[in-house]
Amino acid sequence: MAQLHRAAFLRERPWSAEEFSELAQNRFVHCFDHASGFALTRTLAGESELLTLAVDPGHQGKGIGQKLLQNWLETLPTDTETAFLEVASDNQPAINLYQKFKFIEAGRRAAYYSRSNGTKADAIVMRRAVTLGHGGVSHGKMPESG
Repeated sequence: MAQLHRAAFLRERPWSAEEFSELAQNRFVHCFDHASGFALTRTLAGESELLTLAVDPGHQGKGIGQKLLQNWLETLPTDTETAFLEVASDNQPAINLYQKFKFIEAGRRAAYYSRSNGTKADAIVMRRAVTLGHGGVSHGKMPESG
């Protein structure tokens, strides 16, 4: 995971193997994986957070991130009320993906991410309500293409 994360996040500090190992031991953390990507989430006390989502650069733009995000949202426990995440303000493809899934900006952390070139990017905090319907989460369905 650390190697894939490093490849996907070239402009910022990637997470180490030790950090991933620590997260794997947390009973509230869940991994959604794909041959070319993964998402780590933490769900606790009615909230679920997307900790990170990484897709191999050679496979980006092929719907893998969308599938990982959909898997997360469709498997939330029934007591989950809110899903949230953080994304760098200069990561427009990720912002577009999250907006497709009805995430909206809830706040910003100015100059939060340090880039390898010395610049900074804001962290955008995005969230969405999780509505429950027949059989569980109905609001997390795959967006219509078009």
